[in-house]
Amino acid sequence: MPKHAFSHVSQWVFDLDNTLYHPSARLFDQIEVKMTAYVMDALKVDKAEADRLRSHYWREHGTTLAGLMREHDLDPEPYLEAVHDISMDHLEEDAALAAGIHNLPGKKIVFTNGSAPYAERVLAARGLSGLFDGVFGVEHADYHPKPERRAFDKVFARAGVAPQQAAMFEDDARNLAAPHEMGMRTVHVAPEPLAAAHIHHHSDDLAGFLAKLI
Repeated sequence: MPKHAFSHVSQWVFDLDNTLYHPSARLFDQIEVKMTAYVMDALKVDKAEADRLRSHYWREHGTTLAGLMREHDLDPEPYLEAVHDISMDHLEEDAALAAGIHNLPGKKIVFTNGSAPYAERVLAARGLSGLFDGVFGVEHADYHPKPERRAFDKVFARAGVAPQQAAMFEDDARNLAAPHEMGMRTVHVAPEPLAAAHIHHHSDDLAGFLAKLI
């Protein structure tokens, strides 16, 4: 990918899950089990209904948590702690990715729909601790999730990110629509490319992609 396409970028925003580790680690499988169990307990429904509600909340509100908060006034903090209490055994350190992130010029942050403490655990397991100027979870967006524009506005204001000088790396294509609208360079990190007007670049190898930018 042409290096010059990123020549104006001095601020780098990374999603966490399935972006800073490969989807084959299947970390989200563990989280989904925890989310279903939490919905079953909180709403007193069976597994089938809990799965249906999770899918509904994801489509309508961006995340399961957002749906639970808006439709059931759920307290987010116990939920975030419970669903992210998972094993990191499937994650391995990635020296090439660490080098790629380290070598990027300027500010680097993580912005996840998960919690910041969970993100810190993932980064440690991947050998990426200490490489970022900030790690921001959904709590830093006042629990508004990506893909909502206000989630990006809140986190970028906290982090001091200027979208016109920034790039966003994200596995969920819908979460790149607002960054594109804000003037960011967008990179879809996923096994398969998706043609969309709000996606500038695609990569199935983030470490390799970053190496080409230096």
